[in-house]
Amino acid sequence: MKKTAVVLIAIAFVAAAVAAAKPKADAIVGFWKTEPDEDGYAIVEIVKKGGTYEGTILWLEKPLYGPGEERPGQPKVDLNNPDPKLQERPILGLKILEGFQFDGKKRWKNGTIYDPGNGKTYKCKMWLEDPGTLKVRGYVGVSMLGRNATWIRATQEELMEAGLVEPEQEAGEPPTTPTE
Repeated sequence: MKKTAVVLIAIAFVAAAVAAAKPKADAIVGFWKTEPDEDGYAIVEIVKKGGTYEGTILWLEKPLYGPGEERPGQPKVDLNNPDPKLQERPILGLKILEGFQFDGKKRWKNGTIYDPGNGKTYKCKMWLEDPGTLKVRGYVGVSMLGRNATWIRATQEELMEAGLVEPEQEAGEPPTTPTE
């Protein structure tokens, strides 16, 4: 009888640990720093909208074109988009993640990611390696034909420096507006 009680307690602890290891659906909501490229890094805010998750570029390390680029000193726009009507839309405020659904386990699937660097949209899935590390996998056709990127959760200090939150505001809260 004593052995049975010990086994049941051990099973309960293992089940609790497994349940705790599963992320909650909203665990990806918040501000994420992308991997840097030749244009630096971006901060993307992931939000839940309806039953899906989407992400928008809110900050760029290099928001203006450099001296040797197409439009020196001008804000970056979606020049590589194959649709000429969309080539003038600003990169800041651009929705790059859409349609993600949490699978109830560890992944956000069935979404797409848009790459303004080449103007292409890819199928995409995401998962948390830990609460501060998001793996983003864009692919063509099947997941094996793609690449991973690692996004890191932006810190409160980084968000304040970027002007995305006020000093007293917690990351993930909506921006506060001054009252008159």
